[in-house]
Amino acid sequence: MEGAQQLLIQLDISDAPETRLYGMDETELKHLYEPDPGLFVAESPNVIARALAAGYEPLSALIVRGQEGGDASRVLPLLSHVPVYSVPEPVFVEITGFRMIRGLLCLMKRKPKVLFRDLAPGKRRLAVLEEVTNPTNVGAAIRSAAALGMDAVVMTAGCSDPLYRRAARVSMGTCFQIPWCILPKKVKGGFKLDLGKVLHEEGFLTCAMALREDSMLLTDPRLAQADRLAVLLGNEGAGLKEATLASCDFTVMIPMYHGVDSLNVAAASALAFYELGRGSSMAMEGPAPRA
Repeated sequence: MEGAQQLLIQLDISDAPETRLYGMDETELKHLYEPDPGLFVAESPNVIARALAAGYEPLSALIVRGQEGGDASRVLPLLSHVPVYSVPEPVFVEITGFRMIRGLLCLMKRKPKVLFRDLAPGKRRLAVLEEVTNPTNVGAAIRSAAALGMDAVVMTAGCSDPLYRRAARVSMGTCFQIPWCILPKKVKGGFKLDLGKVLHEEGFLTCAMALREDSMLLTDPRLAQADRLAVLLGNEGAGLKEATLASCDFTVMIPMYHGVDSLNVAAASALAFYELGRGSSMAMEGPAPRA
């Protein structure tokens, strides 16, 4: 804690230049240094600790004055080499636009983008999200994928960014633990990305989550026996695109009762990943021991 205290800088105004970036829009931060990777803001001690453990580089931290001795005390020693700005809660709210129970934010550098061709080798089970736009759903799906045996998460360009503050918070920092990538909108030659083709070219059978007459159950043995399987989930409102559904090898459903037509994509992902993630590389190694 001594190192963190040496760089604990008290500020009492909301327009201090040191905290300007904490008030920027997340999209602006993401594109700040293009074509180089931009920045993001991690929220809460657990998320920040997992980002640091994954090798993300911190630039500074912003804390509500008086929170230094709470949950943040576990993380502040890890930030002893960067400035930690301590501000009163009203100033924190004025800077960021929101209140926090655990008032700690950390500004971090993004890592270079991971390409699908570099992520895919060695993976047996993929979670694939197509245009899931709600950051809460993206974060929850990533957390389920990490916890329930999927090897990696693949997202289309229309998905919410996993490093956006809310998505990372809902994922409980698991977005820093499981490999993931975002596919481009277009492929070489300027052609629109064909999701099914991209997955098939890497040797994955594709399994679409959708309520259709020809859908099979999650427990169908053909799914468990697949050497490499990609599980696709679609947009919160429209589901998977018709072209994506048409290209998939299997269509899988979760039976609904009491007239309910579907589950939230995050809830559906948890059920699907639990059943289908058992054939993953992670599952073969066994679950991680409890801390």
